[in-house]
Amino acid sequence: MITYNADGVKMPKIKKRATTSWIKAVAASYGKTVGDIGYMFVNDENILAVNNQYLGHDYYTDIITFDYSEGDTISGDIVISLDTVASNAIQQGTEYDNELHRVIIHGILHLCGINDKGPGERQIMEKAENKALAMLQ
Repeated sequence: MITYNADGVKMPKIKKRATTSWIKAVAASYGKTVGDIGYMFVNDENILAVNNQYLGHDYYTDIITFDYSEGDTISGDIVISLDTVASNAIQQGTEYDNELHRVIIHGILHLCGINDKGPGERQIMEKAENKALAMLQ
C-alpha cells in the first residue's frame, strides 16, 4: 500500500491513483513488488530536522528515503521537501510537476537498489529517472 501525507505544507496536487499505478509499474520493471510505502511531503525546516535526527546531516535536501525492503518487496518511508523541489525546478528550468514526479520516483529507484553517491552512479540514477518518467501516463 502506498500512502501520501503532508506535514507543514499543503498536499501537492498529484493524481494519487495514477501515481500509485506508475510507481508499481516502475518497481515491476526492476522485478520488484510494492509493499508499504509512505510518502511524507514537508517543508525545508522539517526535512532538515529529519536529516539531523536520523542521518546526522546538517543540510537541506529534496528527499530522504528510509528503506525497509525485504527480498523483492520494496517498502519504506520517503520524505520529500516541497520547498526544495520548487527551488530545484526553478534552478533546472523545469516544470514543478515534472520535478516533483522525478523526486517521487527517485525514492522508489533507491528502494529498487539504484544508488547515486558513488562514482558514475549519478548518471545511472538520472537515466533510470528519465526512463521512469517516460512511463508516467
